[in-house]
Amino acid sequence: QVQLVESGGGLVQAGGSLRLSCAASGRTFGSYAMGWFRQAPGKEREFVAAISGSTGNTYSADSVKGRFTISRDNAKNTVYLQMNSLQPEDTAVYYCATRRYESMSYRASEYAYWGQGTRVTVSS
Repeated sequence: QVQLVESGGGLVQAGGSLRLSCAASGRTFGSYAMGWFRQAPGKEREFVAAISGSTGNTYSADSVKGRFTISRDNAKNTVYLQMNSLQPEDTAVYYCATRRYESMSYRASEYAYWGQGTRVTVSS
C-alpha cells in the first residue's frame, strides 16, 4: 500500500517562504516520478512541479518557475517543494502524488497515488 504524507504547510506573509515535504512509503521510492499539485478554493487542481525517478530531472509550471523548486531525497523517501517569494495567489491545498512510472507528467490523471494535502495560506 503506497502512502504519501505531506507536511510543512501553514500561514505565511507575501514574500515569505515555506518548504513542503512529502514522505512516501509502501514501495521503492527512487524508481518513480513524483509531483506536486495544488487546488485553490473554487478552482481545479493544477500542476505545480514534477521530478523524475532515477535521473532527478524536474519540470515546473510557468506560474512558479524561478520561485518554487522540487527536489527529492531517495534515501529518506521524501520529496520537497521549496517555495520562495510566495504570493496570495499561491494560496491553496498542496498535494503530493506519485506515478507508476519513472518519467514525469504534468497531468494529474497520470498519477496513481495521492496524499491528503497540506494547506498553504499566503496573506497580503
